[in-house]
Amino acid sequence: MTDPQAATETQLRNITAQTGKTVADFTAEVAARGALTHGEIIAFLKAGHGLSHGNANLIAHRVREALAGGPAPVGDLLEAQYTGAKAALGPVRDRLVGIATGLGPDVSVVVQRTGVSLRRRRQFGVVQAPSAARVQLGLNLETTPDDPRVVATSGMCSHRVDLPTLESVDGDIERWMTLAYEQAD
Repeated sequence: MTDPQAATETQLRNITAQTGKTVADFTAEVAARGALTHGEIIAFLKAGHGLSHGNANLIAHRVREALAGGPAPVGDLLEAQYTGAKAALGPVRDRLVGIATGLGPDVSVVVQRTGVSLRRRRQFGVVQAPSAARVQLGLNLETTPDDPRVVATSGMCSHRVDLPTLESVDGDIERWMTLAYEQAD
């Protein structure tokens, strides 16, 4: 199983080898330029240092963390996703993560800034709250279930299901999560 943290550390070492600069060096450059948005930092890193979008995005996250005093603790990251108008969606997220962790001892739950990645040998699902109206469950499935709630997508997951309430997390959702978990072996 690929360890996401180890993969990130390898990516950072490769960026340093490519550019000769560490995260601290990039942080100093960005700080000297003044307050920049995440997108502006990415554009600066791509144009000024020839970084790919993915590498620039990783460095931008690390730079912003450094400028803010360090990375937020995992619990803070998770709770920050479900504050304010999204607070009512926390139980939906908790139920989905509970289903995933109940699928087997090899499930990893990786909290990221904008969502929760569910992994086995590879990612089989993502839980996000793109708005206060719903939690979005992304799943990697080989075929599209015959249900109008399931939408085929592209990107990190092959399918998504919008879940506006705890009651919408039904037996079909559990079955699809189980299938995605099994296919991630």
